[in-house]
Amino acid sequence: MHIKGLLLFAAATLLTHSCDGKPPVPSETALSVAPSVVNAVWNEEPVVLSVTASGDWGVFSADKDWCTVSPSGGIAGSSSVKLTLQPNRTGQERETTITFSYGSKTLEVPVHQGLNEEDLPKPPPQGMVVPEGYHLVWNDEFDEGVTLNPADWTHEVKNAGWVNNELQNYVNHQTSSGSVVTEIKDGALQIHCFKEGGKVYSGRVYAHVKEGWKYGYIEGRIKLPKGKGTWPAFWMMPVNYTGWPDSGEIDIMEEVGYHPNYVSSSLHANAHVHTNNTQVTKEMYCAGAEGEFHVYAIEWTHEKITTFVDGKVLLTYANRGLGHDDWPYDAPFYVILNLAWGGSWGGSQGVDETALPVTMSVDYVRVFQKDE
Repeated sequence: MHIKGLLLFAAATLLTHSCDGKPPVPSETALSVAPSVVNAVWNEEPVVLSVTASGDWGVFSADKDWCTVSPSGGIAGSSSVKLTLQPNRTGQERETTITFSYGSKTLEVPVHQGLNEEDLPKPPPQGMVVPEGYHLVWNDEFDEGVTLNPADWTHEVKNAGWVNNELQNYVNHQTSSGSVVTEIKDGALQIHCFKEGGKVYSGRVYAHVKEGWKYGYIEGRIKLPKGKGTWPAFWMMPVNYTGWPDSGEIDIMEEVGYHPNYVSSSLHANAHVHTNNTQVTKEMYCAGAEGEFHVYAIEWTHEKITTFVDGKVLLTYANRGLGHDDWPYDAPFYVILNLAWGGSWGGSQGVDETALPVTMSVDYVRVFQKDE
C-alpha cells in the first residue's frame, strides 16, 4: 500500500474508533436556565429567565391561563425568556412548571406565585350580614380618610359627550380649581355633580379595575340624588374588555331623575342590547330611593344572575347555554359607581340645571364569594 493510502486509512480509523476501540459518543445538547426556581409575589412584574444552550431548544407552560412564556424557543447561544404571570386574586397560592426541552431531555423550572393577603377571607365588620354560603373578600365602608384609596379605586377622566351623549365631564377627584367630585364624608362616599365655569363635572370610579371579581354576591347601600337630568348607577364592566356589547355589561342599579324612585337592573350582550330593544331589564318602584339609603345587590353565578332591592328580587336571568352572545358573564367584572348628568336616557326629557349641585351617597360596597 502506498504511503498516501496508509495515511488515509489511519485517519479514517481515528475518526471511527476511540482509544479503547469503541465508537465515540456524540456530545448531548447542553442547556441551563437561571434562575432555576421562580418565587413570585401575587402581582409580579414579568420575570426574565436567562437561557444558555448549545443547540435548539423549546419551552412551554402547563398553565397558559395565568402563566405564559415568550418566546417559545430559541437556538444555540445565550438568550432570554419572559415569564408573565397574571395577578393572583384567587385567595390561594399557586404553582406550575415551565418546561424546557432540548434534544431528548427536558429541564423543569418550578414557578410559585404567592397570594394577595387582602384576598383572604376577612372577618366581617361588626353588624355586617354575610349571605349564607358566602364569605367577604373585599369591602369599602368609606369610614376612613377623606379621599378614595387609590389601591382600590380608579377615577375615570373623560370630557362631556364621551358616552351616551352625557353632559358631565369626569375628572380625577377634583377640577382645576380644586372642587372635588368625590370625597369621603359623613361615613360615606360622596359623588358630587355640579356646574363650574360653564361646564358640568362629576365622578365615575372603578373598584379593582385590573382584576375585578368573577361571580359573587355584591351589594352597595346607596342614596340617590334628586333632579331632572340625574342618572346615578351602580354597575359592572368586564376586566378584559374587547368591545360593547360583545364583552357584556351588568347594571345592578340605575335610576333617572325624571322618573324618580324607579330603579332598574339590566344586562347587555350581543343577544340582548338596548340599541335594538332586546336588552334584559326590569324596573321596580322603591319609595324613598331619592334621598334615603337602600341596599342594591346582585347574586351572580355561572348558572344565574339575580338582582335585589332591599332583599326583594328585581331581575332574574338564567344561563340558557346559548354561548357567549347570550352569556358573556363567565369572566371577571369590576364595580363602577357614577353619577351622570343628561345623556341619552338621563336627559331624554331634558335637564333642569337649577337642580345642581347634586350628590350620590354610598354608605358601603361589599363583595362576597362562595365558600369552597
